[in-house]
Formats: sequence, structure tokens, C-alpha cells
Amino acid sequence: MKNKRFRLSLVFLLALSMILAACGSNQEEAENEGEANNQTEEEAPKFISILTGGTGGTYYPLGGSFAEIISDATGIETNAETSGASAENMTTLKNGDGEIAFSQTDIASYATEGKLMFENNKVENIKAIATLYPETIQIVTTAKSGIKSVEDLKGKKVSVGAPGSGTVANAEQILEVHGMTFEDIEKQDLSFDESTQGIQDGTIDAAFVTAGTPTGAVEGLSATEDVVIVPIAQDKIDALIEKYPFYVKDEVPSGTYGLDTAITTVAVQAMLVARSDLSDDLVYDITKAIFENLDKVTHAKGKLINVEKALNGVGIEVHQGAQKYFDEKGVKAQ
Repeated sequence: MKNKRFRLSLVFLLALSMILAACGSNQEEAENEGEANNQTEEEAPKFISILTGGTGGTYYPLGGSFAEIISDATGIETNAETSGASAENMTTLKNGDGEIAFSQTDIASYATEGKLMFENNKVENIKAIATLYPETIQIVTTAKSGIKSVEDLKGKKVSVGAPGSGTVANAEQILEVHGMTFEDIEKQDLSFDESTQGIQDGTIDAAFVTAGTPTGAVEGLSATEDVVIVPIAQDKIDALIEKYPFYVKDEVPSGTYGLDTAITTVAVQAMLVARSDLSDDLVYDITKAIFENLDKVTHAKGKLINVEKALNGVGIEVHQGAQKYFDEKGVKAQ
């Protein structure tokens, strides 16, 4: 009798332990499922903000096209937001107040490295989606100046762009590979419009202009002056790209500003960057949507965007989600 009771007790305890184990397992699975759901919610925002630039520039209308494409592809409401462009956009992403942004490649590189205008404001939470189209460095002067090479800028009054702008850094780096510094020129800190007006008035001799071509301010100058774009030699281009990989070789096409021949120079790239905490799946979907719907981009710059060139001059680490798409397409930096 005792043995029978003992066996019944043993069976009961075994059954009870199995029930408790099953309950614990179900609870653990529920907790894990809840964590997974929370993670998914964090990775898939309900709203995506694309930081662009001013309404009169290229970034804003291009961003509007991208916003529509992303909304259609992901089902996430996406808007293009006006901003102060590249440098401001990097700081805004750092503060978590946007998901995607336009920037010049050099500015994004300075941000991630904590250099120049980001010396005390390093940005560590951004990664590249892709480069889009060139922002050409144009060294602008006129035929009557007699300036035909970068070396000819020595001793001349040269505008290097507005204070704190990316153009200033471009000018400094191009002079550097030619063995020169700002000490070798009479440096002027002028906006593009002020620069071309100064060239026309004769108060300055030349100006660095970083912008997509044709640039309105330079076109205006070409209406009254024989515009010259100073070329950069191939060996200097190679040296510049080796030291500053966010540059790419470029040219100002023949016919632009009335030029008889194409002029070899360099460019930084307009690019898209994303906050690094966006999920790989989301950034993959965004990247795929943009490059497979370029026919829906209404801005003229859309014709210059090419998936085969999307990693050229990117300058910073590429987001894993974007890289997955480029790997599928066999895209590599050229």
C-alpha cells in the first residue's frame, strides 16, 4: 500500500514539474515575442523625415521625389524637410531629429571624423546610403585675368567661399596638393554671388565655387565676361583623391559658360546618409526603392543618379542595409 502511494506521489510530482516547466517555457516565449515586437516597432518608425536644404536649391525638390518613392515602397509616411543643408543636417541627425539626410560627401566625412566645423561636434551615428551626383569644384576666373593654372593663383585675390562652408575646405585642400596655402593668395571669404560680382567688378581675380554645373552665379558672369575655369592636372587629382577619398574626378562640360572645351577638375558628391540605428531591412528597402524608381524623379539631377556609381567617393561607412542591396547588384566603388 505504501509503495502504491509512493508511486502515485511520484507520478503526481513528475506531472506537476512538467506543467510548471511548460508554463515557464510559455512565459519565456511570450516575453521573447514581446521583446521581438518591441524591437520591430523601434526599427520601423511610423514617420521618416528626409532633411534636405533650402527651397531654392536642389536637395529639397529631389528629396520630395524620394519621399514619395519611399512612402509608396515602405508604407511609412515620409516627408522632405527644409533645412540649412549639409552641415546642419549632420548635426540634426546626431540629435536624433531626422532619419535620412542629404549632404556633401566631404561634409559627412568631416562630421564622422570630428574635423573642421565638427571639431567639437563629432557625429557618430550616421552611415552612408549612396552618393547621388557631383558637386563640382570650379575655379572661376576670366580670360583677362591671365590665370591659366592653380599655380597662377599665387599673389592673386581669390575668394574661397563663405566662412565655415565646405568650399573653404575644398579650396584649402586643392591648394595643398599644389604645394600652396592660403598664405600664398590674398584670401577673400565671399559667397558665390559675391564672388562672381567681385570678378566682374575687378575687385577679385578668381573664386572657388563648389556646386552642380551649370551654376547660376557663374552663368550670370558668363553673360558679360569670357569665363575661364582653371583646370586641375591629373597627377594633382590623383594626389587629392588618395589623401581625401571623398573626391572624384569630374569635368565642366564643353559649352558650359561658353567654354570651347571640357575642363578637367574634381567634385565632391551629393549623397544620402541615414542614422545608423535604422534597421538593415528598412535601409535596404529605402535604397532599393530609390534606385529602382529613378524614373519617378522629376528633378533634372535625377538623370545623373546611377546605381553603378552609388559607392564612388562615398567617404564614410556604408549602412549594412544599403550595402546588402549593392552587393545584390554587384556594385563596387570604381
